[in-house]
Amino acid sequence: MEVPYTDTNRPDTGLYNAKVGIWLFLASEVMLFGALFSAYILLRVGAMEGHWPTGLLDVGPGFVNTLVLILSSVTVVMAWASLKLNNFKKFKLYQGITVVCALLFVVIKSFEYNSKFTHHDVILNGGMRVDGHLVEETDEFIVLSHPVSYPAEKGIGYRPTAIKEAEAHAHEAGDDHHHAEDRKISKEEIDKRTTWGPWANTYLAIYFTLTGLHALHVIAGALVIAYFWGPGSKMWKTHPEQFANRIEVSGLFWHFVDLVWIFLFPILYLL
Repeated sequence: MEVPYTDTNRPDTGLYNAKVGIWLFLASEVMLFGALFSAYILLRVGAMEGHWPTGLLDVGPGFVNTLVLILSSVTVVMAWASLKLNNFKKFKLYQGITVVCALLFVVIKSFEYNSKFTHHDVILNGGMRVDGHLVEETDEFIVLSHPVSYPAEKGIGYRPTAIKEAEAHAHEAGDDHHHAEDRKISKEEIDKRTTWGPWANTYLAIYFTLTGLHALHVIAGALVIAYFWGPGSKMWKTHPEQFANRIEVSGLFWHFVDLVWIFLFPILYLL
């Protein structure tokens, strides 16, 4: 039995089946991410003044990932357009670039995640907080690189302000090339210790939830695109129009994934 309207448009919707299905699916995705973005906004607006962390993320990797996804949006369109022009070789080229961009995005994001999980937040017995990247740990002490110290009650969100204050003090002292040295902390001095994972505070919990869910969508989309680039491309020889439609549908999902990141980047990294 042949399924109708796989390569021709339905008379009632003016779209072929797969495109109707992907738009319905994307509508559910909009509701999912819309709810998460709304939760973020409500939590941030409801936070006490000065208690919402800012400046905890490195803008550089996030900006590079933004450029990578924008490039992938272009190449996924060019792949579909190449099929419409009956140029299968260019389709393979552009589709391959899209997969590479997806892999690059995931690799950069994995480095960001690793940076957070190796960033330790230490509260000392005296009521001070010290945070930095763990470089060494023994049974007696830990060593943090680029440590920042500030009162524990200030919370992690105070870190960017503490850095500015340290730089201002160094400038007043005439040390314009001041860099914090690694700090060795005895475990007897430590009251509490954690890492910058989703358990650290509400902001990081939201960061990992939103970016983690988005990364799963990137991986899923990349697997589909890679399949059509590889074994799935055999359909081009038997049902070229239906294959082009599948590429268009996968491209629509990919555009949605890119669009979500366009909102995530400024909200999490810049604001």
